[in-house]
Amino acid sequence: MANKIKKTKIAAAPAVLAEQPLLTELRELILSARQRVAQTVNAGLTTLYWQVGDRIRRDVLKEKRAEYGAEILQTLSAKLEAEFGRGFGRRNLLRMIRFAEVFPDPAIVSALRTQLGWTHFRELIAIENPLKRNFYTDICRLENWDTRTLNKKIQSMLFERTSLSRKPEKLIEIELQELRDTDKLTPDLVFRDPYFLDFLGLKDTYAEKDLEAAILREMESFILELGVGFAFMERQKRIIVDGIDHYIDLLFYHRNLRRLVVVELKIGDFKAAHKGQMELYLGWLNRYERKPGEESPIGLILCAGKRHETVELLDLERSGIQVSSYWTEALPKAEMERKLHEAVILARARLEGRAS
Repeated sequence: MANKIKKTKIAAAPAVLAEQPLLTELRELILSARQRVAQTVNAGLTTLYWQVGDRIRRDVLKEKRAEYGAEILQTLSAKLEAEFGRGFGRRNLLRMIRFAEVFPDPAIVSALRTQLGWTHFRELIAIENPLKRNFYTDICRLENWDTRTLNKKIQSMLFERTSLSRKPEKLIEIELQELRDTDKLTPDLVFRDPYFLDFLGLKDTYAEKDLEAAILREMESFILELGVGFAFMERQKRIIVDGIDHYIDLLFYHRNLRRLVVVELKIGDFKAAHKGQMELYLGWLNRYERKPGEESPIGLILCAGKRHETVELLDLERSGIQVSSYWTEALPKAEMERKLHEAVILARARLEGRAS
């Protein structure tokens, strides 16, 4: 009897093993189908909300009297909410109207609805500046942010920290249109100034090696702050030029830019000598490390501060070098907004002055 039981167990084992790949495949099929259904439903709701907002905007709120529009909206929301639920209350109807106002082109909405959900659009329609709204719309679409990430990027004033925001509005509009047409990122869209490194926990006095060690310890958070597309390759990469050893602080690769990115860390203000050091590193990488099909390597110098005239006179952009400051302590939101808005205004004024 014992032998029979033993044989039964041995015979059953292959059947159990055979079921595992089948179960895995079935689970993947079901989950994939659920995701497609959810995406279809979400896209359908986004279209519906735009159509509702557009219809109310065109057929009801075209009246110039504000009290008339408010009265009709209150009546509509009461009836729709009673029949279809809270999703059609007055507050949501106002969001739908705003949606149709700031995204008036149905073709653009149709293209975006497969990549962005209604919760994304709720964040985007709250942005007053059209250029800033277009920036977040396209970057969110390209980098596949969830709603939480989108909100976090808006709150951290990502747009104001890009080189793009420092340009005249007409140039911003042209670059954003090119981004929408080609889906191709440029360094002006990738690099920020300043970078927020408060997560490193650096206090008071610290050395460059402390900064580097903290970044390596918090590499995941550092890459999130750098942005989507960065892949860490090496730290303290040794290169030899004329028999002399040099060491690159941090070396990354950016998948969308298709190029190596050197990050040099400085605890003091930017100095003119830093340019020569970075140019040496970029030249060496371009000659010995650049692969076929890649763009020329570019560099990011992260320093505690910078003097704008020094940066301008060195014409760093031509050398493929970006200089950005970093903040190791989080500022109150009002102060952060003030400082970043001042930086944008000053940068645009300098650009206009150079052009004139």
